[in-house]
Amino acid sequence: MPATTIHFVRHGKVYNPGHLLYERLPGFHLSDRGRRMAEATARYLASNPQTNTISAVYSSPLERTRETAGAIIDALNAVRADRGQTPLTLETDPRVIEAGNEFRGKRIGHGEGALWRNGNWKLVLNLYKPSWGESYRSIAARMSEFAREKVAQHPGEQIVVVSHESPIWSYRHLLETGHPEHWMFLRKTALASVTSVTYDCATGNVMSITYVDPAADVQ
Repeated sequence: MPATTIHFVRHGKVYNPGHLLYERLPGFHLSDRGRRMAEATARYLASNPQTNTISAVYSSPLERTRETAGAIIDALNAVRADRGQTPLTLETDPRVIEAGNEFRGKRIGHGEGALWRNGNWKLVLNLYKPSWGESYRSIAARMSEFAREKVAQHPGEQIVVVSHESPIWSYRHLLETGHPEHWMFLRKTALASVTSVTYDCATGNVMSITYVDPAADVQ
């Protein structure tokens, strides 16, 4: 029975010296460490016989995810070149973008523009929903739509999608518990980590969910 595996990769660390909540703002790229994290995860995927047959790579449209995906594509294409296969290219998809957040552009900490100034704290009414932006249910719904479509497009294959912490965990939580709402401080989605979901192609049912953190030791 054919099965499709989607490897949901979180992007690497972002260069953010101003400690802003950047959300979907443009211009936020991987830091030097973030690039090393992306390369570590790329090496993991390319060197593992279970993952180096990946046939497609997707990402959200934001810079940090496209840069992480670029490192993965470079590593996988080196393997594909040795096999005489055509190189992979990146396709972006807005359904796997970062969650909408009313705090975008605010600073974490103190000083002018800080998150807790000017009554912004009043938006934090419910950590479980959340109350300050796109709901977890909306996030999980668009991730689910993406996954269903790609399972149908890639029967029996393995693919990568580089996304963000909230979308990956909200979708995983939906699959594991039946609801996407969760306590945000208990997420298990480290930077450049890989959450792999395997689906039965005939039914679309989830067969397994695994998690690895190839960049855990990257400094």
